[in-house]
Amino acid sequence: MDMLAGKVKRTEATINTMATRPDAHTAPDRPIRINAEDVTVHYGAKQALFGISIEIPDRAVTSFIGPSGCGKSTFLRCINRMNDTIEGAKVGGTITLDGENIYDPSLDVVELRARIGMVFQKPNPFPKSIYENVAYGPKIHGLARNKADLDEIVISSLKKAGLFEEVKDRLNEPGTGLSGGQQQRLCIARAIAVGPEVILMDEPCSALDPIATAIIEELIDELRENYTIVIVTHSMQQAARVSQKTAFFHLGKLIEVGPTSDIFTNPVHKQTQDYIMGRIG
Repeated sequence: MDMLAGKVKRTEATINTMATRPDAHTAPDRPIRINAEDVTVHYGAKQALFGISIEIPDRAVTSFIGPSGCGKSTFLRCINRMNDTIEGAKVGGTITLDGENIYDPSLDVVELRARIGMVFQKPNPFPKSIYENVAYGPKIHGLARNKADLDEIVISSLKKAGLFEEVKDRLNEPGTGLSGGQQQRLCIARAIAVGPEVILMDEPCSALDPIATAIIEELIDELRENYTIVIVTHSMQQAARVSQKTAFFHLGKLIEVGPTSDIFTNPVHKQTQDYIMGRIG
């Protein structure tokens, strides 16, 4: 009972947090950027996702919540075809980006992953300098005509990731020498540098301390003005703070999706309510 009471208190704190930032959880009237219809995933004989259908709006933050192993990260990886790299994985259904089927056999997957960037749970800077971490993508995609262009892309990306002022005097030092929070922002800068339209984030703050987490959350709020962002998070408080739309997954199924304020304060499904109140999870 004490554990349940604690979860209920944390949930109440989440709802109170939402009330302090009305803009943060209002579902915007935005055009749909990504549309998924009846998406299934099998890993060999095991089915991981069952008929997922969801619309993801442009220039907003959509969060995926649910217990560990519920399928939210599996679905996130479907959006930029990361599951293609897993042996035995089979994806069914349809996912479109701006109306184009991203699983069309003629689609260039390398180009797709430039359009849909990804930031992982654990910061993973390359064993290169801060500058080279950000410059790597633009170089291989041929986005810079000369060194001046490349410098401009690197500086602009670091500024957008809120990191430039902290590293401007040590761009030639290893990216691995930065703090955890700075490394994660470097990874965000690296994703931004190739000019993506969508940024996927798989629990980007789970390895960070509260101060670094707050900085990343503020950055996400700024980035949504220019990018479509999808974030998987184990923290309901974080979903409430940063997202405008929330989807609740359970046992490989999408139980409920809607404006973040509705999901947390007036869920339609009992399973959603039970998860929000800490009765399952």
